[in-house]
Amino acid sequence: MYLGIDVGGTHTDAVALDISGPGVEVVSACKVKTHPQNLLASVNEALERILKGVDRNKVKRLNLSTTLSTNAIVEGRIEDVGVLVIPGPGMDPTEYMLCRDFHVLDGAMDHRGNETARLDKAQCARAIAACRANGVNTFAAVGKFSVRNPLHENTLRHMLCGSRDDADCHRADFVTLGHHLGGRLNFPRRAATAYFNCAVWRLYNEFADAVEKSLQALGLGHVRVNVLKADGGTMPLAVSRRMPVQSIFSGPAASVMGIIALCEIVHDSVILDIGGTTTDIAVFADGSPLLERAGIAIGSHPTLVRALRVKSIGVGGDSALSMIGDTVRVGPRRLGPSMAEGGRHPTLTDALNYLEYCAVGDVQTSRRGVTEFAEAHTISADKFAEQAVQAAAGTIHEETRALIAEINDQPVYTIHELIEGKRIVPRKLYLMGGPAEALQKPLFSRFQLASEAPEHFAVANAVGAALTRTTTDVELFADTQKHVMFLPGLGHHENIPGSYSLEDAKRDAMNHLLARLADLKLSSDADRAEITHASSFNMVEGMHTTGRNMRVKCQIKPGVERTLG
Repeated sequence: MYLGIDVGGTHTDAVALDISGPGVEVVSACKVKTHPQNLLASVNEALERILKGVDRNKVKRLNLSTTLSTNAIVEGRIEDVGVLVIPGPGMDPTEYMLCRDFHVLDGAMDHRGNETARLDKAQCARAIAACRANGVNTFAAVGKFSVRNPLHENTLRHMLCGSRDDADCHRADFVTLGHHLGGRLNFPRRAATAYFNCAVWRLYNEFADAVEKSLQALGLGHVRVNVLKADGGTMPLAVSRRMPVQSIFSGPAASVMGIIALCEIVHDSVILDIGGTTTDIAVFADGSPLLERAGIAIGSHPTLVRALRVKSIGVGGDSALSMIGDTVRVGPRRLGPSMAEGGRHPTLTDALNYLEYCAVGDVQTSRRGVTEFAEAHTISADKFAEQAVQAAAGTIHEETRALIAEINDQPVYTIHELIEGKRIVPRKLYLMGGPAEALQKPLFSRFQLASEAPEHFAVANAVGAALTRTTTDVELFADTQKHVMFLPGLGHHENIPGSYSLEDAKRDAMNHLLARLADLKLSSDADRAEITHASSFNMVEGMHTTGRNMRVKCQIKPGVERTLG
């Protein structure tokens, strides 16, 4: 039995799936209100409802998608962070100052990992003391070329935590080291990613503690818990405690994985997840979801967080209706739930109820609320409701066209590959989320595409969350002139002979990935491991080759373990 929970901005969706047979059966499903100030209460309520009549001893796994980190950043409920950067020459770090306690330190590595300027430990100590004087207990330490040599970052960590490991630092200082975020060389993105990872770390870990306690109380202490990542994979809860930044934007990832689990998509397609507050728009190329390869931006700061390419707009079932002159508008404001569910202002759901496109909550209250609002603005209720629905469909259509135009101006990266010269021409529309079926006809009139709202469309996010597989990757760098091999994300460093080859690098990268899977108790996924990048180039001094520089990346790619089809 697999459980899936998606904590959205308006509703928390949950499913229990029976995977004992050749297919997947939805045993129970529910949709409960999300309590923004107490997400754990929403998770507990959803769990209790889907577990009724379920043998809890048969539950093997819970996959959880949460808006906790995203909401904390948007609402400014984040912790102060001490950012210690070592940019070296050639950069002005003040251009990307992230916070108050931002300290630029002397010292430098070159692109090969050679130390060209030593770290000034006295200067470091003064910076750390200044942060502590301001009450800072979380630190991001980022060097420009730390992925080639982490000496300076490791020195800073030792100054902050001594010989303690992460478990010992769990309740005191927490440190994010830049080279643990992966092997790509983009210093500003690395610094921003490390900062946000620290900013949400304590809040996220408190939530993780509470989830574990709740599972124990519900008799689910034996269940393996994974958290969705923005790239469409999951990570074990223990891993997410160290890298909570990877959980940002996990909701849209659940949307994409949900439609993959429910439908067989083979063509260029548009996926619309219509929730209570927003609509998430995703685009598939040749049946595969698109990826933000460089990394998403959080606020105005680009990061290294790889994510599925999804655009969110302020149109949803609870979007407030308003009039500007003779024009009916839908959203982006949300003034509470629909009148049918106890709200005081008419919403898109109320307009859909009025037109008998759906029957959510108290339909008569919707009709009365729409009629009174329309009369107050000297427009017939029929016309007002119809224009509201058409306005919602029109906005979704316009935003989708703009997204596709933007995609077609750039290289197209899917979760599987780069598709050279690809232009997206959608052939089908897939709809999910609470209002999906009610909006199917209005959206068809705009898009003029075949559309489908699959079975379980209302809880598709939770289905996607439940079935998403755990992903992980390993990047290896080797320099045969310096006789070193380094895996930044694992903090692994070893000596190699001058004869070390690209085949040796591929073998070692794969072995480290398989060892990583074993550590995560995911050995069964080893057959999905694959090398996604391998390159080697000669280093020349004068007229002679002095060595080779190599990079290998291997990973378990995002996807779902099974489908309902």
